[in-house]
Amino acid sequence: MAASTFMGSPSWLRIRLLPSAPSRLGRRALSSRVCAAAADTGGPVRVRFAPSPTGNLHVGGARTALFNYLFARSRGGKFVLRVEDTDLERSTKKSEEAVLSDLAWLGLDWDEGPDIGGEFGPYRQSERNSLYKQHAEKLMESGAVYRCFCSSEELEKMKETSNRMKLPPVYMGKWATASDAEVEQELEKGTPYTYRFRVPKEGFLKINDLIRGEVSWNLNTLGDFVIMRSNGQPVYNFCVTVDDATMRISHVIRAEEHLPNTLRQALIYKALGFAMPLFAHVSLILAPDKSKLSKRHGATSVGQYKEMGYLPQAMVNYLALLGWGDGTENEFFTIDDLVEKFTINRVNKSGAVFDATKLKWMNGQHLRSLPSDLLIKDFEDRWRNTGILLESESGFAKEAAELLKEGIDLITDADAALCNLLSYPLHDTLSSDEAKPVVEDKLSEVASALISAYDSGELGQALAEGDDGWKKWVKSFGKTHKRKGKSLFMPLRVLLTGKLHGPAMGSAILLVHKAGVSGVVGPQSGFVNLDERFKILKEMDWDSLHKEESPAESAIPVAS
Repeated sequence: MAASTFMGSPSWLRIRLLPSAPSRLGRRALSSRVCAAAADTGGPVRVRFAPSPTGNLHVGGARTALFNYLFARSRGGKFVLRVEDTDLERSTKKSEEAVLSDLAWLGLDWDEGPDIGGEFGPYRQSERNSLYKQHAEKLMESGAVYRCFCSSEELEKMKETSNRMKLPPVYMGKWATASDAEVEQELEKGTPYTYRFRVPKEGFLKINDLIRGEVSWNLNTLGDFVIMRSNGQPVYNFCVTVDDATMRISHVIRAEEHLPNTLRQALIYKALGFAMPLFAHVSLILAPDKSKLSKRHGATSVGQYKEMGYLPQAMVNYLALLGWGDGTENEFFTIDDLVEKFTINRVNKSGAVFDATKLKWMNGQHLRSLPSDLLIKDFEDRWRNTGILLESESGFAKEAAELLKEGIDLITDADAALCNLLSYPLHDTLSSDEAKPVVEDKLSEVASALISAYDSGELGQALAEGDDGWKKWVKSFGKTHKRKGKSLFMPLRVLLTGKLHGPAMGSAILLVHKAGVSGVVGPQSGFVNLDERFKILKEMDWDSLHKEESPAESAIPVAS
């Protein structure tokens, strides 16, 4: 199938007649139905991601790169990285390096690019100027473009005239029909000029977008447009077309904001006699308020999420699901899964809302799917780097990671999770409304019995014996004091951990005991050891807990 069709095109646009046009239409009808040959979908698949190095890699750009990567890998094709750095004022080497680093972090390895070269380089637009000039001259010779000597003041007047007439701001200058003598006169005077593309005044362009279906434009809304500036710099749409054509890109998968550019690019393709690629325009990523995702909505760049502790495999998984699905309820995909299942026809036309909460949840799923030894090492490295843990071979980090991983969605959350485990906020907990039922269930009696068990060494001995010793002691303690279930475990949790909620109480208190005897915990942890916890319990004024406090009171009084 042809990628695009032109109606009402001049002779230099007549590249190939539609093969389906029946002969009885006659000479006139045949000469008016013109199309460019679409890229042969049976040939090698070549796609490209072409970032501008003017800032960080936005999550929208990362998703476009991902869709290109998945399409190429799923079809046995090539994924090309091209840097569009023609904006010389804003493009920086630092930005280019950051973008390439972020793509590499995501695991989107490219087959050709500025750092590794390839058969169709150079892969930076700033290094391809001679190629653009060569093709611009070819268009000049064919009559597809002409020199325009209009000054900026003249162009502004045309724009004002169009506005008054409520018409699109199209070029209405004389240079499209100027004589050779008029052009030569300006050249002799040294008047600056641009290269303008000669757009047909009638007809329309129609393409079959792989995502959006049939899209068409009227040619009379465009006007003759500039492809080379007066300083010799090529314009974006001209560069992109020459690059995609000479790099033999078969499919252009890009954001929908580039859809209007397709008309200009299609005209250039046909004027140069290049085969058109197939187009697929991906919808924008939206904020929760359905506006375009921007910095005002929070983190938007891949680098920011990397710094926040997100895993690359979670980012890839989440970005893939922003506008694509495999038709099942499954939401967990590795990059290999995505390569196997990805098809462009399952990419949605509608915009996808970026949900930071869902991304964090998904990161947790991938975090917990890591091999146990890798997860433990990641946690331990972080705890040591932040000073929460000291160098130790006690096995504490392994046990802590195994206990805490279910409640951690980000590597950076591991700090707070371990510090919370080691803390003892008993006063704050007992002053909360949620703790009242526990306090009223004769908590002071349980505290007295627990203090006795600790002072006698009974509890310490049980903890030293590990999980079996702890379970045996709890069972005996409950039997002695005629408590079981919630009536037993809630008071013990509050008194031993200082909290109403948390991971398995036995495992938590065993870790607290181990932290105290092993010396593994650093000063940054806020650790309260068992001796300090029982000292707080002994100083508690339990009678005051049953007295009604005023709203202004925020602390639990201790015995004088």
